[in-house]
Amino acid sequence: MSFGLFLLFLGEQWVLVTALIVTLWLLYFTEARKAGPALSPQQAITLTNAEGGIFLDIREAKDFKQGHIAGAINIPSASLPNRMGELNAHQDKPVVVVCRLGQTSSAAVKQLREEGFSQAHRMAGGMLSWDDNRLPVTK
Repeated sequence: MSFGLFLLFLGEQWVLVTALIVTLWLLYFTEARKAGPALSPQQAITLTNAEGGIFLDIREAKDFKQGHIAGAINIPSASLPNRMGELNAHQDKPVVVVCRLGQTSSAAVKQLREEGFSQAHRMAGGMLSWDDNRLPVTK
């Protein structure tokens, strides 16, 4: 019975359903276009090890000090435009951007790519995913 009501709703509200589907597709397309596909923590480790890349941690310094990926460079996202020069030595290498949850890294990757960092990537899930995978952190 509930499935029949669902089909009835779809038939009567097809404009709303279509608008919802289009909106969700546009949201997905926009987010994917910002920074490209995200790397899992394992993919990020493999990429940085194989090609001499770096991890760029864009969290605030206090969060960075509580635990970060060994060898990561900390430049808070708000400071990135002014401190881009610190990364020039890594412009031709993979740069994996890490934030807390994997959300704010998209904007940082976009900024990096606009500055010529063609191998900038974001890590899916950020440090939360790193911790969930029980990967090592340093303080």
